[in-house]
Amino acid sequence: MFLADKAIQLAYDPGIQPNDGGLPGLAVLKQVMGSINLFGIIAVVGALAVSAGVWAWGHHSGGHQAEANGKKGVLVSAGAALLLGAANGVVAFFSTLGGQVH
Repeated sequence: MFLADKAIQLAYDPGIQPNDGGLPGLAVLKQVMGSINLFGIIAVVGALAVSAGVWAWGHHSGGHQAEANGKKGVLVSAGAALLLGAANGVVAFFSTLGGQVH
């Protein structure tokens, strides 16, 4: 096989695009994913409250380890809330970016 033939095979476009109505149950799957996202956000609110309490308790009791763990928990909770809230945008951004690769 010649080098040009190999290059043509690498450049082949199969023409597959995302299809909204391709499979049954897509609406249900979207509802399930939305519910999982909501559950995650609610869990993050609880984790943030507990971490802030541990941070305050550690600060006022002189427990430096508890204070440090509370700070880490607050930062991790804030990061998780950021990712959960931005999940649709992040996936849409990278899906669009991936669709531009030729």
